[in-house]
Amino acid sequence: MTALAPTLQAFFTDRLTRQKNASPHTITAYRDTLRLLLGFAWRRTGTPPSRLGIEDIDAPLVTAFLDHLEHERGNSARSRNARLAAIHSLFTFAALSHPEHAETISRVLAIPPKRFTRAVVSYLTGDEAGALLAAPDTSRWIGRRDHALLAVAIQTGLRVSELTGLRCQDISLSRGAHLSCTGKGRKQRCTPLTRQTISILRAWLSERRGQPGDPLFATSRGRPLSRDAVALLITRHAATASQSCPSLQAKTITPHTLRHTTAMRLLHAGVDTSVIALWLGHEQTETVQIYLHADLSLKERALARTTPAGTAPGRYRPPDDLLAFLEEL
Repeated sequence: MTALAPTLQAFFTDRLTRQKNASPHTITAYRDTLRLLLGFAWRRTGTPPSRLGIEDIDAPLVTAFLDHLEHERGNSARSRNARLAAIHSLFTFAALSHPEHAETISRVLAIPPKRFTRAVVSYLTGDEAGALLAAPDTSRWIGRRDHALLAVAIQTGLRVSELTGLRCQDISLSRGAHLSCTGKGRKQRCTPLTRQTISILRAWLSERRGQPGDPLFATSRGRPLSRDAVALLITRHAATASQSCPSLQAKTITPHTLRHTTAMRLLHAGVDTSVIALWLGHEQTETVQIYLHADLSLKERALARTTPAGTAPGRYRPPDDLLAFLEEL
């Protein structure tokens, strides 16, 4: 057996699990990345993964793998960079115990993440959010579940993994009503609930009749909803809502769109960006700056306060014939 196999095993059992106490989501993401990488290397070199050495996973192969992710698997630049981060983490660990492969490891670690264009975030206006909330058929049990889920998602801005992880015991509807969740990086936080959301959740919990440890939003068989199931129900209800709110037809509505909607509603209400970061469970306040870029009304108000009064329109006139010639090119 080559040095790669025991290094890979130690990376998961010792580095991620024991030393870093990585979350199950992180371990799953790293596992999937390395499984894809080893499968790609097997097809490219003809060597089974158990016989691959560290020297076989060199920089040209990793670069080819990243190109394969983008052009053949259709991964975005963000996904590509996440896969590269997992590979970098493995090779950083390998550098500690295999200095004889320092040249190969350093070349892999030198592969930079890919830059990408940051699109303006998409969010729902008040009318669009209201149309989406009214879309589920509340005469059916599934419709009432979906209505409660959408109300919680839009008001709290939870990530889809946080929504699917909610338990009945995480909801407190007494004085100071709130919900508790464990978010990204195993950070726990509490989010207050509005009167409307409290009313919806009180009715849903009364009908749900689950044990404290049961999932708050479950399938008809009592199992937790999957991420794909949440994305599918949002897409389905968005299609229904677009019939009464045509502006939704031009938008792709995902679970993260509802999270953006929460942030924009807080921003429009004048909430400080540091509070919005705490509300959404962001580790850094700089992450919230994307919402400032997306809010045109804030920019317009800033422009109205800074535009000089009484300025006359003017045009640049070159002082020289040669400069005039260059200006006309």
